[in-house]
Amino acid sequence: MKLITKEIEKKFESKGLGSTDGLGDQAEVVVKFFTPWANWTWYATEFDGKDLFFGLVDGFEKELGYFSLSELESLTGPFGLKVERDLHFGNKKIAELY
Repeated sequence: MKLITKEIEKKFESKGLGSTDGLGDQAEVVVKFFTPWANWTWYATEFDGKDLFFGLVDGFEKELGYFSLSELESLTGPFGLKVERDLHFGNKKIAELY
């Protein structure tokens, strides 16, 4: 599965790094990634257009921070499972994810 499509890139055009500063938990999530073999989820609110995202990471704890596309693409779980993009994720704000 391709994690970033042209359509998703267009959604991020006005959401470069730092663009949601000051919005706090009212920042809109553009895309959700998850591991189908574990309870890790990444909700991206900003993207530099190349590799770096900012958003909510839900793993051992929920915290805001940076994560990279290359890192997500490199993760491999049991039976060769890879990180996936939630195809049915609707518009949500960070506040709705706590």
